Amino acid sequence: MDKIRIRGGRSLRGKIPISGAKNAALPLMAASLLSDETLVLRNLPHLADIATMTHLLAQHGVEVSMAGEHPGGGHMGHVLKLRAGAISSTEAPYDIVRKMRASVLVLGPLLARCGQARVSLPGGCAIGTRPVDMHIRGLEALGAEIELDDGYIIAKAPHGLQGGVVVFPRISVGATENLLMAACLAKGEVVLENAAREPEVGDLANCLNRMGARIEGIGGDTLRIQGVDRLGAADYAVLPDRIEAATYAIAAAITGGEVELIGAQPETMEAVLAALSQANVNVQRTECGIRIGGTDAGERNGGVIGIDVTTAPYPGFPTDLQAQMMALMAVADGAAMITETIFENRFQHVPELMRMGADIAVKGATAMVRGSGGPGGSGLHGAPVMATDLRASVSLVLAGLASAGETMINRVYHLDRGYERLEEKLSACGADIVRLTE
Repeated sequence: MDKIRIRGGRSLRGKIPISGAKNAALPLMAASLLSDETLVLRNLPHLADIATMTHLLAQHGVEVSMAGEHPGGGHMGHVLKLRAGAISSTEAPYDIVRKMRASVLVLGPLLARCGQARVSLPGGCAIGTRPVDMHIRGLEALGAEIELDDGYIIAKAPHGLQGGVVVFPRISVGATENLLMAACLAKGEVVLENAAREPEVGDLANCLNRMGARIEGIGGDTLRIQGVDRLGAADYAVLPDRIEAATYAIAAAITGGEVELIGAQPETMEAVLAALSQANVNVQRTECGIRIGGTDAGERNGGVIGIDVTTAPYPGFPTDLQAQMMALMAVADGAAMITETIFENRFQHVPELMRMGADIAVKGATAMVRGSGGPGGSGLHGAPVMATDLRASVSLVLAGLASAGETMINRVYHLDRGYERLEEKLSACGADIVRLTE
């Protein structure tokens, strides 16, 4: 099993190209099931989750072919052609779905196009239960008949899905995406209220409109979809990954370096950039993206200062950046309070950060972090640690970059689900980081 070794203490300096967003790419790939024509997706990241979704779509009968790299260069991502000319299977088996919860996103498209679907329940998750009840209730509101049998969601709509109003009891990105795709082929108007506003949801809606859907209200919490008889072909580029960009922004801050994030879209990262500015990190928009750190740091008295952060649905501070921000706060000057409101079990990185010298106390959904950046602070030190989930994994990488000595991170397969060429991108900016294969 692969490990990552980091010898910390080096400031990052350089440019990091931002890959396409995994959380946008997965539902876009699932949307290929809605049409019998070709969907070309550009700027796809090369990640384990993308490979899993490709495998799942192939067993549904989707023809998937690599169309080369983006003409702007390899760092701009892969290009895939997906054509679901005929759906050969409406079952998403457990052996595939268990590897990635986003596999449940095929439920809505299969049901809308074929009138039936049999999709395995995703099962548990390291960061929380993330139930699919809202997916099921929403589809039922559009006329689907759904039952659970032997760990599978059995959904039927022999006469097609009907128009209706779906009010989500709480914000759910996955449920919004599933219902959005299903609604495109419904008969009549579908209204989704209290819909997720994440940029990845907007990216999906824009692509669906490119395919011939009729979606209004993109970017807001109420989406109106006028059902159409069929969707067609489209050529679409996945938006840059705001979570990856923010992670590397924190990497620059935690090492006291200066990094330009090429391709990052600051308009999708406003809550994160505001938090970094509040923490005394220099943030500048550039023609190519965002610059973090740099010469203005001296005018800000140099060091990062502790701030309070509470996760919230978009446009709030992302739960997917909570672990990374905690690593930054561990080396800040002063105390910080980090509150997690999205998932009930997303502090699994805390014991590992504490092994590296972080001073963190957890009470319920709040973590109090006493930073080591003040006068007399000892800072973090390298240690053998173990990753527990995707974002926890990268928080340990960030801590390792800022630590004295050597950090060995185990179970790094989590990283491969969400960060493309992480070691290469960090090494290019001066980090001493290598992957070790046993």
